[in-house]
Amino acid sequence: MAINIIKFLKNPADEEADTMEAKIRLHNKTKLYRTSLIIIVLLLVGLLIKIQYDRHVYTDYDVLSSMTFDTPSGATFVRLKDCILTYSKDGAHCTDSSGNVVWNQTYEIQDVIMDINENVVAIGSYNGREIYVADNKSLLGTITTNMPIKSIAVASNGNVSCVLTDTDVTWINTYSKDGELLFTGTSHMQNSGYPASFALSPSGNIMAVGYVYIDALTSKTNIAFYNYSDVGDNYNDRLVSAYEYPDVLVPQISFMGEQTAFAVGDNRLMFYKGSQKPTLESTVLIDEEIKAVFNNNEYVGLMFNSEDPEHKYRFDVYNSKAKLLNSFYLDIDYTDVFFTKDIFVAYNATECFVSKINGRKKFEGSFDKGVNLMLPTGSSYRFLLVTDETAEIIQMK
Repeated sequence: MAINIIKFLKNPADEEADTMEAKIRLHNKTKLYRTSLIIIVLLLVGLLIKIQYDRHVYTDYDVLSSMTFDTPSGATFVRLKDCILTYSKDGAHCTDSSGNVVWNQTYEIQDVIMDINENVVAIGSYNGREIYVADNKSLLGTITTNMPIKSIAVASNGNVSCVLTDTDVTWINTYSKDGELLFTGTSHMQNSGYPASFALSPSGNIMAVGYVYIDALTSKTNIAFYNYSDVGDNYNDRLVSAYEYPDVLVPQISFMGEQTAFAVGDNRLMFYKGSQKPTLESTVLIDEEIKAVFNNNEYVGLMFNSEDPEHKYRFDVYNSKAKLLNSFYLDIDYTDVFFTKDIFVAYNATECFVSKINGRKKFEGSFDKGVNLMLPTGSSYRFLLVTDETAEIIQMK
């Protein structure tokens, strides 16, 4: 039997190459393990920091900057995106977070009515005929109507819809920011009812109207959606969808971006979906009196009197899919509530309450000065406080 001697012989160079390959493989494995270990440690440290950050409760704040802020007599302050809108019977002006006056509009209005959509505001006179349109950058235009104004709604493109009265006929006219009449329609109390609530989508393509009909025997609200885009050309009076609610009054309709609208009735909360032909998506039945409604594009908050005698109010927060995310008990007499990122803020002139939507309280305390307006700055737990004399950037700590 012949034996293959070559099979048992190994070239020393080959043995050296095998040893080198083994060392390289071991080095690469060691490097991989070391890198993986470092990544795991960093992830764990990051997770620990995030947990501590989420659980941290702020007890005070630092004033990072302060500027002089003159408050006109009888003025009211509201948020206009990242700016401060100050208005009174004599005029309005917009101030940025650095204290610079962006624009100023003078007028004489005894009964100011206003609507804000994202960064655009429309200011009008109840029973008057003038509407001033502006955004957080500049004045955009003036609208003059030929009938007394009862209410207004503005879109983020500057279009304004107005409820106008003329004896027994109510008109809903829509104008461009330059005053051009774009669309018009009428409403008769004995037929469709009175437009008690209405709103425009950010683009101005969809108008939602809540018509309230009341007589001696019955009351109801009809929610109607009108499409002002090319899609609406295919529908009679541009009416693309409508819903009837017997024995329900609906005092508020709002949009949460372009895809979602919601309406608040005296016993229910309704969500509608669709950017062209909104349809009813969900309904939340409510058996308590709603004290106030607050929202942004992600959340809707309903304020109730608390059923718990140890607290004043209960604040229920829903997402745009009608899911109840959380309920909060508040003990401050709020003047305003706003959402920013994953938190909400309730405050008055002297007190403030901040909580994450997931239920973790972040701050509950007092202001050093009387606060007229509080607004977010875009940074976490950093806010702008407007007092009678100053505007201050604060950072909670």
